[in-house]
Amino acid sequence: MKVYKFGGASVKTPQAIENVYNIIKDENKLVIVVSAIDKTTNHLERLVNYYFNGDEQKNVEFENIKKFHLDYVDEAFGGKTETVCKKLNSLFEEIAERIDGIPTDDYDFEYDSIVSYGELLSTTIFSEYLRYRGKQNKFIDIRRYLVTDSNFRDAKIDWKLSEKKVRKAFSDANNSIFVTQGFIGSDKSHHTTTLGREGSDYSASSIAHIIDAESVTIWKDVPGIMNADPAWCDFAEKLDVISFHEAIELAFYGAKVIHPKTIKPIENKNIPLYVRSFKDPSAKGTVIRKLDYALDLVPVYILKQNQVLISISPKDFSFIVEENMSNIFGLFAKYKVKVNVMQNSAIDFSASIDANNRNFDALVADLQKEYFVKYNENLQLITIRYYNDEAINRMISGHKVYMTQKSRKTARFVIE
Repeated sequence: MKVYKFGGASVKTPQAIENVYNIIKDENKLVIVVSAIDKTTNHLERLVNYYFNGDEQKNVEFENIKKFHLDYVDEAFGGKTETVCKKLNSLFEEIAERIDGIPTDDYDFEYDSIVSYGELLSTTIFSEYLRYRGKQNKFIDIRRYLVTDSNFRDAKIDWKLSEKKVRKAFSDANNSIFVTQGFIGSDKSHHTTTLGREGSDYSASSIAHIIDAESVTIWKDVPGIMNADPAWCDFAEKLDVISFHEAIELAFYGAKVIHPKTIKPIENKNIPLYVRSFKDPSAKGTVIRKLDYALDLVPVYILKQNQVLISISPKDFSFIVEENMSNIFGLFAKYKVKVNVMQNSAIDFSASIDANNRNFDALVADLQKEYFVKYNENLQLITIRYYNDEAINRMISGHKVYMTQKSRKTARFVIE
């Protein structure tokens, strides 16, 4: 059994879903993990915000989401939409019932309950489209099998509870093609959870781990893993092969091709991961696998935009020692604010964080009870693996540098 994962961009139009069908039409013994269609997650996030804040704009957003999907299937299925529309309308009724109610006080719980429908809608469409094209398959609602904790928006898989259920779900002797969702699961109380933004890759690798898959292939709109994002870099080149270890490092530092948690489940069972282009399915792409030798890699550049550099110093002018560090990290954890890079001196602590965290103001207010706090906005975090002087100059020349951090293989800069 192989696992294929298709992101939202690969199915963003009716023409795109036909392209995906052409990729998988001759395959057998395949699990297909599909993300929400293109920008659907963003629209559902807006819906959650309207709903949670009691804004009647929620109804307009919901109708836009509904219309988009129904128009999509009308074109993709050539008007033969009775079966798929019946299933979609059942999901839309669930969403409507949800947003007509009164939200709980837990934003993250509401987020998972609503945003998860992006994957349920896309996989319903995809499964029915395969049947429409004559490709039989079994639709799997992964929430029934992938059990997580109740840490909404960043749930952790309960491997012990999940393994037997997932293995049974994908071992149906009457089916060789399975279609399921990425990104979502459910806790022991059957509340829907999500595995973190971009967690569909993690879903694919977790399923592969449990069913002992032959391989995992993530289909992207790029030729493979690049040494920089072509969206902002005109000198990007493809890496043909990298090790599991290097993939984990790149993911940790923010490389967009792979979700940070994706690698470990497949590394533990030595399952190779391929990153290939759905725009050019015949191309080889990049393979991530166990390597018994060191690779001589070119510099790899990772850019994180929209950063805030926050600097903290005690009001009593004491040193930044273990007690202060523990308190600061406790507050970052309390407000679920992830630190991308940090640095401390005797009397202050600085950290670069993502600007779009909705808890940022609350974090600052809490920190200001005991610390002086200042911050700079609209910054960028540059990470260079296998850096040299030329690579560094290429990225920071002409920019104001707020923070520099270097190790043997990695250089990081917070710049304006």
